[in-house]
This record gives sequence, C-alpha cells and structure tokens, in this order.
Amino acid sequence: MTHRRGGCQCGAVRYELSVERLTAYACHCLECQKQSASAFAISVPVKADDLVVEGPVAAYERSTDSGSRTNCWFCSTCGTRIYHQSARSPQIVTLKGGTLDDPSVLAPIAHLWVSRKQPWLEMPATPDVEMFETQPDDLKAWRDRLIASRST
Repeated sequence: MTHRRGGCQCGAVRYELSVERLTAYACHCLECQKQSASAFAISVPVKADDLVVEGPVAAYERSTDSGSRTNCWFCSTCGTRIYHQSARSPQIVTLKGGTLDDPSVLAPIAHLWVSRKQPWLEMPATPDVEMFETQPDDLKAWRDRLIASRST
C-alpha cells in the first residue's frame, strides 16, 4: 500500500491517502472551471475510508447537473478545495488532484464535459483517453470501475 500526502495552500489542512495507484480524470464542466479558476479540474476518485484529513475544513453544498447534491470540502483558512463528496455515493470522494504534494503522478485517463471546454484548449485524440461530451451515463458506476481497476 502506498501512502500519498497532500494539503491546502496554507498548510492548515493535510491529508494522507492509502492506495496502490491513483486514477485521475479532467473535468471541464463550468463548476470545475470556477472552483479551479482554470480551464478544468483534475479529479481523483477514491474510497472515503482511504482518505484521512486533518485540519480545519468546511463544506459548501451545491447541486449537480444530474440533479444530485454534492459537498465541496475546502480549507476553512485559505479556501483551497480538497475534495467533493456526492450525496448519491458518499462512500466515494473525489480528491482535487492539484492538492497532492506530488501531482506529477497523475495523468488523466478521461476528459468529462468536453462540450463545455474552453474553445482555445486543444484536445488531441489519444486512444487510451476517453472523451465524454457530458459525463458517463452512470457516473457512480464509472467511478467505481476506476477505483476497482487500481487493484488489478
């Protein structure tokens, strides 16, 4: 088991993640563009039980395009978004990839919401990288498969 660490910009929130491998995807939805203050966000789905967070966190609850609700957990000191947790699948959290101490270990295996990507962003066709105009039909099942594939 590999232990990866990360945290917020100011250092008040730290976390440890116990997983063999990480799987990431890039999300180009408008919410991710706003929360990352960039063209997309890097998301890393993990089991909630594999993540231990220490420090002052707070949550902002928002609706999703699918009609669900999600909690967006962030450092209550500096505001760095740490992870999201959907009401539909609370046993899974979506860690924000840029919060890892070493985010270079991440390479997105998919791009979601490419219909909302910034027009100046070129998306090269790569056979092993999935592209979704919106998101997978069953996002929960898709994320579950990503997590399960890490143990094979």
